[in-house]
Amino acid sequence: MATRFASSDHVPGVARECVIAIQYRVQTKICHMLDRVSLDESIALLERTPRVLHELLAGLPESWLTERDTPGGWTAQDVVGHLVTGELENWIPRVERILNDGTSRPFDPFDRFAHVERDRDETMHQLLDHFAELRADNIERMRELVDVDDMDRRGLHPDLGEVTLAELIATWSVHDLDHIAQIYAALAGARDAQVGPWKANLGILLRRDI
Repeated sequence: MATRFASSDHVPGVARECVIAIQYRVQTKICHMLDRVSLDESIALLERTPRVLHELLAGLPESWLTERDTPGGWTAQDVVGHLVTGELENWIPRVERILNDGTSRPFDPFDRFAHVERDRDETMHQLLDHFAELRADNIERMRELVDVDDMDRRGLHPDLGEVTLAELIATWSVHDLDHIAQIYAALAGARDAQVGPWKANLGILLRRDI
């Protein structure tokens, strides 16, 4: 429900100034409360992702893990490796860049394929454990760094231009969801040939063919 304030147009002199000041303080407090909710809600999802991936992938037979989400796409292990790279080089370094440099210094470029060579000899279990450890550390670090007053502060993306800290944190959580969906698509693809005519009813497989 939108917050409504009494009009100050017909309040005389100093009293009118007081009304305007009170309105401003209330609006500011509401904005801070919304920013806090937004930050806490993002963290609520971010801290769940390692558990979701561990329950889904740890110990899963290899036959589920070798398929790619699309032709030329990524396997589940590729996705987890990419998420590890994000924890190492993307999210918190960009939070720190916004807080320390604003828009005066752009974010460093992010290598989406750094995992390919780096994780060549890693097992799925090792990657899941590494991701969980990094994510826990990064959430703790974000709680230390970010205050609700910082959410509108801006940084400079090398391709997208100016972005806010609030947008970066929201993107971090949706990025998780995007790649979890990619993992499900890869797992489903491992049974593409086995489902027979039922493929016509399985959107997760049909979307792989688009």
